[in-house]
Amino acid sequence: MTVTADPLPEVDVFAALRLAAEGAVLIDVREPEEWAEGHIAHARHRPLGRLSLADVPAGPVVMVCRSGNRSGQATRALVAAGRDDVVNMTGGMLAWARAGLPITPAGA
Repeated sequence: MTVTADPLPEVDVFAALRLAAEGAVLIDVREPEEWAEGHIAHARHRPLGRLSLADVPAGPVVMVCRSGNRSGQATRALVAAGRDDVVNMTGGMLAWARAGLPITPAGA
């Protein structure tokens, strides 16, 4: 399925951190082994291949993945489904780590 939504609603890692502090839900759509390597504290894990509309609570919601590509796909699909309260975190966990933001270690 190809879904388009232009422009893709996006935020950088610092805006994502601020939104989370204000109550936004972060949904990490990476695969289980990626999640296990480390993730953002309090993020919810819903792999992209198993993500459904029912998994996404009322917003605001920030979608997260490794680099921003899969979370962008999820964001586009949600916007196409009528959601206007969902944004993609640009750069994903790679940008989060580069910014020195906290990552919950493996197994936690």
